[in-house]
Amino acid sequence: MTTEQKNIVLATVPFLKENGVELTSHFYNRMFQHNPELKNLFNLGNQQQGKQQHALAGAVLAYAENINDPSVLLPVIDRIGQKHTSLDIQPDQYQIVGKHLLASIGEILGDAATPEILDAWKAAYIQLAAVMSGYETELYKQKESIPYGWNGWRTFKVGKRVMESDEICSFYLYPADGGKVPAHQPGQYISLKLFLPAIGLTQIRQYSLSDTPNNDYFRISVKRETGPSVDTNGMISNALHKDALEGTEVMLTAPSGNFIIPSELRQPVMFISGGVGVTPFVSMLQHVLNQEHEAPVTWLHGCRNGSVHAFKDFITEQVQQNERLTQYTFYNTATDTELEEGIYTGHLDLHRLEELAHTEDTLYYVCGPGPFIQKQVRDLKALGVDSGRIFFEEFGPQVLQMN
Repeated sequence: MTTEQKNIVLATVPFLKENGVELTSHFYNRMFQHNPELKNLFNLGNQQQGKQQHALAGAVLAYAENINDPSVLLPVIDRIGQKHTSLDIQPDQYQIVGKHLLASIGEILGDAATPEILDAWKAAYIQLAAVMSGYETELYKQKESIPYGWNGWRTFKVGKRVMESDEICSFYLYPADGGKVPAHQPGQYISLKLFLPAIGLTQIRQYSLSDTPNNDYFRISVKRETGPSVDTNGMISNALHKDALEGTEVMLTAPSGNFIIPSELRQPVMFISGGVGVTPFVSMLQHVLNQEHEAPVTWLHGCRNGSVHAFKDFITEQVQQNERLTQYTFYNTATDTELEEGIYTGHLDLHRLEELAHTEDTLYYVCGPGPFIQKQVRDLKALGVDSGRIFFEEFGPQVLQMN
């Protein structure tokens, strides 16, 4: 890009701040109209909720604001690249996206879309696509280079189902070809693809891996959605609960994700989970407890009640076997027996736990619904925790900005 083109892109920042979501909404509508096959790739639940539109608007704005030095966006590039490789995104798909994004800019700006503005954004997109494609190429190489790694979609069979609570079921997934799987990094996820007859489309969802890394199978733990109206996100989870019986085939990609714990952890760690956000921490916890050091580990969990508390017995057993592990549990509604057992009633609230030790080197991992994450991160910062030691995983497209 020329300096003049970069300045033109920077000059569009106020427009993006004001009209970014309108632009991205128009873009998705246009792209799905002209390339309806892409509905099989994009999460229509997130589309219906507007999450994807907001996430893309934020990403476009961040890119424009940092057009002179895109390297500062490396953490964002890594997160998006991890998601793209889990979806098996290929370079030619960037051409389709670019075509509709640039057309949308022209259509939204109208008469204000001068040739100079369109040329500047075309150059900016070409630069961004090259950066992303190059980064993702390296991620694909890494996936294929590890023992038993692969790229693309692979057929698995459900080997076993285990109910972890009234609404969360674990699925043990084994390669249909009888082969091995790569040992994932604790905290990573896989993508799962299912055809939904109700909407006549294939949909893809990411699920955290909830077991110790191994070379034989993957385990995911899925919450069944309930209520009078269930969007396509709920349709996937409900289809798994209802139809994914032992022997059922599903399509998976290899593990992805950067919400991971250091391989050689030597400092205190605190896990803070809400609801089904417990799933990545099961794998992380086992990894941390296997490390040969004495740093304390704390797990804080909040959910509606005991019947929906997944992995409760497993975590309690780990506490009994490991002196350096402490847990605190909050139920929105708790029975008298649960209160006697030390369960807190109400939403998870860090301020109620005055005995918590917040040392200067403690690492904090937060996972759960968006509002839950926002509250916990806000409370941690109020307690003096530096944002550089807080890591969070937001299910779906990341729209939360905590720094």
